[in-house]
This record gives sequence, structure tokens and C-alpha cells, in this order.
Amino acid sequence: MPVHNADIAAIFEEIADRLEIQGANPFRIRAYRNAARTLGELPQEARALLEKGENLTRLPGIGDDLAGKIHEIVSTGRCSLLERLRRELPPAVTELLQIPGLGPKRVKALYHDLEVQTVEQLHRAARDGRIRALPGFGEKTERNILQAVEAHASQTRRFKLAVAAQYADALCAYLQTTPGVNQVVVAGSFRRMRETVGDLDILVTAAADNPAIQRFTAYDEVAEVLSAGATRASVILKSGLQVDLRVVAQQSYGAALHYFTGSKDHNIAIRRIAQKLGLKINEYGVFRGAERIAGEDEASVYRSVGLPYIAPELRENRGEIEAARGGRLPRLVERSDLRGDLHAHTKASDGHDSLRDMALAARALGLEYLAITEHSRHLTIAHGLDPLRLTRQCDEIDRLNPELDGITLLKGIEVDILEDGSLDLPEDVLGRLDLVIGAVHSRFDLSRARQTERILRAMDHPHFTLLAHPSGRLIDQRPPYDVDMLRIIRHAKQRGCFLELNAHPQRLDLLDSNCQTAKEEGVLVSINSDAHSTFDFANLRYGVGQARRGWLEKNDVLNTHSLAALRPLIRRTM
Repeated sequence: MPVHNADIAAIFEEIADRLEIQGANPFRIRAYRNAARTLGELPQEARALLEKGENLTRLPGIGDDLAGKIHEIVSTGRCSLLERLRRELPPAVTELLQIPGLGPKRVKALYHDLEVQTVEQLHRAARDGRIRALPGFGEKTERNILQAVEAHASQTRRFKLAVAAQYADALCAYLQTTPGVNQVVVAGSFRRMRETVGDLDILVTAAADNPAIQRFTAYDEVAEVLSAGATRASVILKSGLQVDLRVVAQQSYGAALHYFTGSKDHNIAIRRIAQKLGLKINEYGVFRGAERIAGEDEASVYRSVGLPYIAPELRENRGEIEAARGGRLPRLVERSDLRGDLHAHTKASDGHDSLRDMALAARALGLEYLAITEHSRHLTIAHGLDPLRLTRQCDEIDRLNPELDGITLLKGIEVDILEDGSLDLPEDVLGRLDLVIGAVHSRFDLSRARQTERILRAMDHPHFTLLAHPSGRLIDQRPPYDVDMLRIIRHAKQRGCFLELNAHPQRLDLLDSNCQTAKEEGVLVSINSDAHSTFDFANLRYGVGQARRGWLEKNDVLNTHSLAALRPLIRRTM
């Protein structure tokens, strides 16, 4: 069974959870959590790196011991340490850590004092009033736990887009080798580049009597087959991700792809237009009575209702149909349009590769320039740079650039925006840089008014160029801070500065709706990788997907400009 980075990360997280419940050495626990984060954020599969003979110890936070465990997991699908820890504690006990308000110490108390091992047992204990008697809990905590358990039960699990891609890419490659299969494509919210997906919808075109369904349900990663018929099947993978497969004839490919890509609201709107024209649209084609008139490709489906082709990322029924009718559909930005990346880190702060290595990796992906933007001194956890270290790095970039061919390094900084709106480094130091990225890394809890004013004051700084990850959110981990984004966008327009769309899969920040607002207000957006290693440039694909969901075109994106055109744009903010 192919082992994905998300699988290895989940194993390391569970090891850390179990060690923490047992009260193990905090440094050991942190090592497993850091390794899980590294694997979870790594665009390349660890399996593929091992197959190429790569030394995994060059990955951040991965030493010989952890590299050995990764090799064990990839080779066998098992981890002997985790199996031992599971024998020492019930397998389900770590699920309790998913309940808000329950940390390892409380889980340990619930297990030892009340023999609570599962979420269901936790619910009964809270409902029966047995938790309040435990030391350190009380009636209020018990009531909060009960509410959290009930809220948890009502949630549908969703997977970050980059995690879902690991499973989708491997499964599609597997299905593509099936005899008689022609096309394999992932539809649904994955194709629309939603930031999280609840399941995967895979569409296959194949000759008659093909074995696609049997091969699909026999896939090594399948944990449960929910249904299997002649042309459709549904399974649950061992990761918990549901995958639905549909097999259609080639002549129905376009209609089926349109139908299963969605969104539901978009499809309903298209079907209503069709009904007014006396047509019927379903997954098999477009019909006038019994006559099939379209459906071999998606463009034919749209033509049948008098519309041009609408890109999948726009299909949310948020004005795309009206724009199509009026000839106003955007020509969406492509990954190949990006000429550079304006946000990257090296091992000088919390990155993991050298200046030269980062430059060569960016060049290999077709980029012409790369801004090196380490953290500033306020972010001590990231080994942020003080004025002296930043000056030294600037000198190093100046020495290195003449040796590079085909790419130019720009001098920058990701400077902390302090609570009062001031920047974390003095003006004379910032003035030497090509660009200054301002970022909020603290006091996310400020009121809407104070948070907004804080950012506006920072943008007024004469050297401010770009606002990093503008909402501060981490998907499924931290909500956006409360801020008046429209005021910020309009202030950026007034100041002549820019907004970042951070392509890291945990961020994807700007939100797609804010991208649209920036476009409408005439503020350029920079699609940046926030790369902390040479592997991370691959995440630009997710940033481009988010930009396309936000209706952005090439001319709406700052880093689609050549370096010669970029320099006067970023200098304008000085």
C-alpha cells in the first residue's frame, strides 16, 4: 500500500499524543510534533524521496532516528514504536484530544479515574455528571466538555487540499493503468480548488466491460467498500477520506465532468437556463427530447445554453454565469504566468536551506527572481534577524547574485507589525532592502478597530511594500483575526502597496472573496510560496488555485511582472 506524507505525519502526531499522555520527555514529544509538521507540509512524497536515494536527514527536524522510522513506515506501513504505545494505552484514547478543552493531562485523568477511552464514553460520563467530581474539572468544565463533544459529533471531517492531493494523485495514477480506461480526472470541490474537501469524486471514461470498478474497490488503501455497481462505487480509504468513482462512456465525458465538478448551486443555475430552452442536462449529456445534442466535452455543455466555457474554480454561482452572459469572464491567471516569488526563508531564520540552494530551486521551476524575506527579531521562535544579521545577509546576497545565472535574489524581510503598528526594525535598515513584507504574528485577539488601525499604521511606513497572509488564519487551526479587510485593501490602493496571497496549504490567505475585492479596488496581489525549504515552491499551485477562485487574472498579480517591470512597482512604495 502506498504510504503518503499525511499518513506518516498522522503516525508521528499519534506517537506525540501518546507520549504526552504518558508524561514523557517534552523534548521527545516536540521532536515528533515537529517531524509531523515537516512531513505534513512537504510537497514531495517521502516515499518518492527514498526511492531516489535522498537522505531524509536533510529535511528540517529529521535526524537519524526519525529518518529510520520514516523508512520503516514507508517500507512496511507500520511503526513498531506506535504499536508498542498502543498496547500501553487503548487505541481510541487519543481521539479524546480532538475535543476542545481536553489536553493530555485531562485525558490521562479521565482514562485512569473514570476509565473513559472513547468519545462516546466521554459523552456518557459528562451527561451523567461523573466528570465534575474529578480534581481540576468541576461543573462548568463538565458542561463545556458535554457541549464540545456534541459539537464534535456534528462536524463532517474535511481534508486540506494539499493532503487530499496526495491521495488523489496516487489513486488516479493507479486507475490510469487499468485496461480499457482512457481518462481519469478528479472532479468535485477538489477540481474547483476549494481549500478543504470532504470527499473525492473521480470520473473515468472507459471501454465497455472494463474492470475499473473491481480494480478501484481492490485498491490497497481501501478500508471499506460502501457500494459497488456496474458504473459507480464508493469507498472509504484508510485515511478516512471517502472516494466516489463514476465510469462513463466517452461521449458523456463532458456532461459527467460538468455534473460531478459542481458546485450544486452552479449546476442548478445552468439546468434552469437549459429548461427555459427546452433542454435537459444530466451526467449523460444535453438532450432535446430524446435527442442527445451535447456532452462530449464541457465546452459543448455550456455552448448548448448559450454560454462560453466557465473555468471550474469559478463555478460557485457567485456571478460567473452573469459574467459569461455579458462577455466579462476573466482570463484566469496560470501557474506559468508567475515570474517570481516574493516571500521565502533560508536557514538564516527558520528556513532549512541556503541562499544558493533556494535560488537554484526557484530557477529550476522557471522563476526569474526570488525575494529572501527572513523573519525579523521580534519573532524569536523563528530566530528572527536583528539589524546586524540582516545587513550581513544583504551583503551575502550582493556577493551571490553575480554568480547566479537566470535568477536574481531580492533583498527583503518579513518584519513583524507590532501592536502599536510600528515595524520591528529601524527605518535605515529597511531602506536598504528591495521590499519589506509586513506581517502580524502576535495579538490576534485585538478588537476589529484596533487590529485594523494597527495594520493601517504599518502600511503608512515609507518602506512598507506588501502585507503578508493578511487575515492571519491557519485552516482548521486558527480563525482569521477580526479586521476590516475592505479598509485595508483601499488603504493599500491609496498607499501604492500590495497584498499577499500566501500559497502555503495551511494558509491560502487571502481568502478568495478578498481576492475579488482587491481586484475590484485595483490592488495587485502577490502569489507567494512562503517557502521554508527548496521543496515548498511546489505549493505555488495551490496559491494559483486560490487566485483563480478569486477571479484574478495575470494583470491582477504582482509577481507575473518581469523583474524590470517589478522594480519600479515595489520602489513606488518607498
